[in-house]
Amino acid sequence: MSTHSAEVLRLPEAAIPEGCRPWDAERAGRWTRGLPPRWVPVRARTSVFVALPVVAAAGAGLLHRSAGLPAWAAALVALHVVWLVLRPEAALVLVPFAVAVVTTLGDFASPVRLGLTAALVGVWAAVGLRLAARNRQRAAGLEAAGGVTAGVPRAPGAGGGRAQRGAFLLWSGLVTVVAGGALYATAGFWDLAEDRQVVPAAGWCLAGLGVTVLLSAASARRRAVGLRRAPVPVLRVLLRENADVETEVFAADDLAALRPLFTVSTIELDSRADDTADEDEDEDEDEDEGESESESDGDSDDERLRELISRIDDERAGPLREAVLYGTPYDGAEVVFLAAADKAGEPPVVEASVGPVRPVTVLAHRWRARSERGRALREARQEELRGAAAAAVVAERSGRKAAVGVRRWRAGWADWFAVALVLLFLPLYWEESGWWRYGYGLVATLIAALLLPRRIAWRITADHEGLWFNGLSGTRHLAWDHIRVAECEGARLRILGTRASSEEWRVASPRWPWLESRLGVLHPYERTAAEITAMWRDPATRPTGPADERQRGRALWPLGIVVGIVGAAAVLLLT
Repeated sequence: MSTHSAEVLRLPEAAIPEGCRPWDAERAGRWTRGLPPRWVPVRARTSVFVALPVVAAAGAGLLHRSAGLPAWAAALVALHVVWLVLRPEAALVLVPFAVAVVTTLGDFASPVRLGLTAALVGVWAAVGLRLAARNRQRAAGLEAAGGVTAGVPRAPGAGGGRAQRGAFLLWSGLVTVVAGGALYATAGFWDLAEDRQVVPAAGWCLAGLGVTVLLSAASARRRAVGLRRAPVPVLRVLLRENADVETEVFAADDLAALRPLFTVSTIELDSRADDTADEDEDEDEDEDEGESESESDGDSDDERLRELISRIDDERAGPLREAVLYGTPYDGAEVVFLAAADKAGEPPVVEASVGPVRPVTVLAHRWRARSERGRALREARQEELRGAAAAAVVAERSGRKAAVGVRRWRAGWADWFAVALVLLFLPLYWEESGWWRYGYGLVATLIAALLLPRRIAWRITADHEGLWFNGLSGTRHLAWDHIRVAECEGARLRILGTRASSEEWRVASPRWPWLESRLGVLHPYERTAAEITAMWRDPATRPTGPADERQRGRALWPLGIVVGIVGAAAVLLLT
């Protein structure tokens, strides 16, 4: 996913602060050399980010139940799994208290007590190294700026229309603390004795996670306010939005976008950066003009949203753009960008961080590069198989003596396998007890009645007029001339029309692209998309006859009623 120098979108010279220095590869190299050792965790993937709180809650429950630690003490020890990666400042302060808890409380065997103590000391050393590296990164960033500072730009109207930094984290933290308190208070109402032993520690752990989120909110708010209080160092950089909708920042001379320095989540402020701040003075005079501009801005925003969704689905990076970085970059910092727009000829935009700066370590960069090479290789192999499937459609049509009236595709092994994966969780339901078992059993039955029929009985029928899709309420039709795209996006088969979102049809199933590539197998969704695309592009390959009512597919709501009745009977009679 490299980007060539000709594709770099440049900022107007007038938008760049006077004396602003480029953050070239030499200065950026000094910044990256200031990162902590490789074994110190600096960034986490989304899956790890989601898994860490679950691991912490499970660990707290285990320590409380098996080792006899008080609920609050078990949560204090287990939460260091989260703080090690997401909030090192908390771990640096609280590790000594956790070590004291482990060494004085609980019924640990000596090897277990020693192992937990060593692990906590290792956490303390890791976060100490990470926080020390922040100082080196800050010093390298200041040196690269060369003492040049400028006030952070603010888009007109953004101050009143945009929520303050940290507001979402604040409310999320409060909700999590309340949820943890409620879980702890209701520990005595759980039916099983094992649950009553584990729930108090899980409640304390959940409340601790809420306090951690509140700490993140306060820290983010403080840094954001400090960033706008006085002029800050500025650097010229290159940036782009990656497939994960994060902003990747590169050195100013890395025109091929080979080595990202750090990533940060950003949001574009409401208005363009080059609008004047004195627009309120002539607001009444230009009211009509402003209304027309707002309508065009709305259409432009919709177009950008569609382009963003398409890029995420295709796992493509955005264009490489020149930007001015406001603020000193380091692990956990808040920054603001004045960047070139993602389309040539448009005015610059102001993008503010909504998350902390996360440096891209050497290991993370190598892993990403290896993943991209593997993805490109798999995509090339899949493209060959898709081309073979499309060619087979053409060859089949040209080799037939008699024309085929209709062509059908339907649910197969991939869809049934997806249903089977869900059914594997049924034993967990039968092991539960209590009145709420009936509640979420009936809710699951309702969801199954709505989703399962289409999952196991979907059908696409092609005739000379277009495509017919069956559904719960009946069939839908999409003419050949109204098809915009038929493609397989990862795990989803998607067919889009040109008119509106109502002309979209999609279905999904689990996929393992690396296994498909190794076995040389084309997923049924890929084959279906390739064959429909071949017919859409070449009218000679389309079926020649019309599809009757039976061939188009029947409404699936009777199957949904059957699923609902059977599921409700199982919940009410077999529990």
